[in-house]
Order: sequence, then C-alpha cells, then structure tokens
Amino acid sequence: MTAQVPTWFGVAASVALVALTAVVAWRGRLGVTREVVVAAVRAFVQLVAVGAILSFLFDNAGRLGALGWLSVMVSVASVEAARRARGLPGALRTAATGIGVGAATTLGILVVLQVIATDPRVLVPVGGMVVSGCMQVAALVLRGLRTAAATQRSAVEARLSLGLTAAQAFAPHVHDTVRTALIPAIDTTKVVGIISLPGAMTGLILAGVDPLTAIRYQIVVMYMLLAAAAVTGLVTARVGERALFDEAQRLRPVAVG
Repeated sequence: MTAQVPTWFGVAASVALVALTAVVAWRGRLGVTREVVVAAVRAFVQLVAVGAILSFLFDNAGRLGALGWLSVMVSVASVEAARRARGLPGALRTAATGIGVGAATTLGILVVLQVIATDPRVLVPVGGMVVSGCMQVAALVLRGLRTAAATQRSAVEARLSLGLTAAQAFAPHVHDTVRTALIPAIDTTKVVGIISLPGAMTGLILAGVDPLTAIRYQIVVMYMLLAAAAVTGLVTARVGERALFDEAQRLRPVAVG
C-alpha cells in the first residue's frame, strides 16, 4: 500500500495550524506570535529550497556533496544555538565545537560499524536528525552556562578565593547544566513507542515498510540521538566553561538579556 502524500493544496490548508498556534500565542500574551509566523515562513521556504538542493545532491554530488551539506547543517545549527545564548563569551565557537564533535562522533561510529550506509540518501537525512538533536542540547547548555555565570557569580568567586581552580569552582554548575540539557533526550528515549511513534519509524511505516523493520531502524536512531546529546552536552559545557574564565582564572562578566 502506498501512503497518501499531501498535495500542495493540502500543504496550504495546513497553514490553519500555524494560524491556530499564532492565535494561542497572541491570546496568551506569550510574546512569541511574530516568532511563530517567521518560523513557519522560514520552514516553508527552507524546505522547498532544500528539497530542490537534495534532489540535485542525490543525483549528482555523491558523498563529497553529502559531507559538504552536513557541514552547512552544522554551521547553521551552531549559529542558531549561539543565538539563544547572547552575551556568553565565545558562544558561536563553543556551539560549533560541541555540535561538530557530537555529530561527527556519532555518525562516525555508525559508519565504521556499518550500521548506516554512506550513500547521500542515507547520510544526509540521518545526519540532519543528529545535527538537530545536537543543536537543541548545545542551546540548552549554553543558556544554562550563561545563567549560572550571571546569577551564581558570588558563589563561583567564593570558591575561587578558597584556592579552587576555575574548573573546580564552576563544576557544580556545569554538572547541573549538562544534566538538565540531557533530560529531554533521556525522557524521549524512555517513552519511545509508548507515547509517540518518532519520525523515522513513522516515515517508514507510512512508506509501507513492515513495522518490525521500522522498529529496528528507530532503535538505532534513538540510541544515536542519545549518544549525540551526551557528547554534545559534555563538549559544549567544557569548551564554554573555559571561555567563561580569562587567563588569570577570573570569571568574565556575563549579562542575561
């Protein structure tokens, strides 16, 4: 059985869902109505453009093109994650390092173990899922570091005055930040298949693949995202922590805006 794919009219009709979201945000005075509309418009334009690019990529560019597109994904994700932590020293570099290491490590292991193929039609979509998960974790870690540095300055400086190193003085906040950032990935892994049928599995089922086959793929995806979140969270926290202190191990000024 072939799954029914929405027509462009169906896509246009789904704009009603965006309108509903905007109304909820407006009525609730959440202050994100404009951001919701902008996000929806960006998603439409970006997906149409990406669809055209991927069609060309899959037919002509090969593995080198796939790696290039993954690099673009990491770059855009880094900018977006850093944008959520304005005022944090070295936010963009920290985000890029965390997301890049997390994505490269996870995808590298799966490729080496021959769990996934290096064909662009596999590598690009799977890489996109990994980079997206890494971006979310990096953003949470960066925001957590910024908040801790701005609100817990006195506690950090008190530990520094007792002779602790910068890493030791800031360690409790790093641990809390990374732990908090990993909660969504851990909780999602716990309830997968019970509360939700995630994207990879749903897509395969809609395409007519046997559910047990789709489940195998989804298990790999969930473990992949969990590992990517852990690596990204740890690397982002460590790099961000170093950027918060100067050469004399003094905490740099950070503003939460």
